[in-house]
Amino acid sequence: MIGVKNSVSVALHTAPMSEINTTPLVDVMLVLLVIFIITAPLLTHAVRIDLPQTSSQPLPEKPEVISVSIDTVGKMYWNDVPMEQGELKVKLQQIANQKPQPELNIRADKETRYQVLAEVMADAQSVGISKLGFVSEPKH
Repeated sequence: MIGVKNSVSVALHTAPMSEINTTPLVDVMLVLLVIFIITAPLLTHAVRIDLPQTSSQPLPEKPEVISVSIDTVGKMYWNDVPMEQGELKVKLQQIANQKPQPELNIRADKETRYQVLAEVMADAQSVGISKLGFVSEPKH
């Protein structure tokens, strides 16, 4: 009979285990809980500072941009409208008196004589235009 008992008890211990071991799962969950408890206050930490108070001024209005184009033969265009050489100084005087003063952009053909450009710049300076720019195309 002793032999029979041992064979039955051995058979019971070799049967597959039908329970899930939840101990490792509980251990991992507890570690994650501790990590979140420690890091959560750090995420809401803010530095309190007393900022200075100022009064803001409205942005000044952007000035108008006037384009003076000069082609190869010296013909001038005011915002793409043809004009005579004599009209240039009168129109420059008108925009010099505006507040805010418009920006004058000069667009000249690369074959335009330098003398024509120098005259336009001298006329702009003589009437008091302070914002003058040259427009060019970048090389590709």
